[in-house]
Amino acid sequence: MPTGTTDVLLRTEGRAGFVTLNRPRAINALTHAMVLAVEEALTAWEHDPAVETVVIRGAGERGLCAGGDIRAIHADARTGGTASAAFWRDEYRLNARIARYPKPYVALMDGIVMGGGVGLSAHGSHRVVTERSRIAMPETGIGFVPDVGGTYLLGHAPGELGTHLALTGSPVGAADAILTGLADRHVPAAELPALAGDLTRLPADEALARHAATPPPGVLAGQREWIDACYAAPTAEEVVERLFDTGLPAAKETAATLLTRSPAALKATLAVLRRSRALATLEEVLDLEYRASCAALTTPDLVEGIRAQVVDKDRDPHWTPATLGEVTDEDVARYFARPTGGDLGLAGAEGATGRDPGARP
Repeated sequence: MPTGTTDVLLRTEGRAGFVTLNRPRAINALTHAMVLAVEEALTAWEHDPAVETVVIRGAGERGLCAGGDIRAIHADARTGGTASAAFWRDEYRLNARIARYPKPYVALMDGIVMGGGVGLSAHGSHRVVTERSRIAMPETGIGFVPDVGGTYLLGHAPGELGTHLALTGSPVGAADAILTGLADRHVPAAELPALAGDLTRLPADEALARHAATPPPGVLAGQREWIDACYAAPTAEEVVERLFDTGLPAAKETAATLLTRSPAALKATLAVLRRSRALATLEEVLDLEYRASCAALTTPDLVEGIRAQVVDKDRDPHWTPATLGEVTDEDVARYFARPTGGDLGLAGAEGATGRDPGARP
């Protein structure tokens, strides 16, 4: 059996294998070593007939996983970004592995689940949220683009709900996570220990059926009309204009939020999301996102965004360019160029189309 690291605890009990992300002080933020440990466990358990279900959860009370270790990415981006590109290669391959895993993969998405945490959970076969869940792809707020297959997931959300979540980075609760396809079932947080116990002796579907409950009401269904109308606009500038023009307080607040995000990241995210919708497989989308992620490493906004939000915490990023109107088509096109170190190449490896992920559909 794989041993994991101190940051990833692995154990088997009954018919289940448990992966526990174990950096509670950092809300279980992912490191490269943690990604490799999870990958090793999945490989071992895939071929172990005693393990019929894999369960992933986070240590502590704050959440499953807050995403990648962006302090490490910040330091790396300032010195060339080679370590981050290598991390993403293995992380995105793990995301694809989870989506294709041949055994039930149960993600307990309690508390904060953001960025890389979404990649570890929302591609699984059984995705469980609680009344404490706060799920988001908040990348535009740090000058980055949604990755880990986030644009694949959000691109398949009803209407333009996924576009709204991708551009704003706003977190959603249990009901809205289920509505947008990021989760499947709601289980009260107090019942998670009992659910984990049942997973050691029952098939995943049967164990979940014992504990599933109706989630608290969400908000997105009631906002769907203006979200669909505004985010269908052809450009990010027009999205913002339409939001302001609705006259609705929630829409105008959303427009104000968008204007605090990195303009380059907003335009790149909108472009990546729309191209990803035309791709047939998760692997193709991950190839596309890898290009965008590597390109972001070369922009000033990623370093500045992490500085403002996480390092100095002044919440006052100075974006380059400073406005949506200053972001050119050439600026956006850079997010689709082949990285210096080469493409991820997942689509070809999986026998998918193998087309250029940066090509226009």
